[in-house]
Amino acid sequence: MMKFKLLIILAGTILLNGCVKEPKPLYNWDGYQTTVYQYYQQTETGPQEQIQALKKNLEMSKAKGLSTPPGLHAHLGLLYSTTGAIDLAMQEFNAEKSLYPESAAYMDFLMKNKGKVK
Repeated sequence: MMKFKLLIILAGTILLNGCVKEPKPLYNWDGYQTTVYQYYQQTETGPQEQIQALKKNLEMSKAKGLSTPPGLHAHLGLLYSTTGAIDLAMQEFNAEKSLYPESAAYMDFLMKNKGKVK
């Protein structure tokens, strides 16, 4: 009788283990890492294409109900600053700062220097 109970518990555990769903990711990384890589490699992809890729990532994040990854708004702000769209850059730096308060010192530095990294 004891072996039967143990067998039932073991079978139940195996069945329940198979039903466990994979946890929902915290952030939507779609395309973000590729865009950052392209930025640092200075590939044929220019700032405008990278901006469009990051904006698409933001839209996908909203559609999937996922958070924006740390650094995405800051990187988008840097891209805007390289194209001369300082107002848009400041909006993105402020968005990064509000979503990730630990980035405040760096965002303040970027805002003070209009997105120019010295």
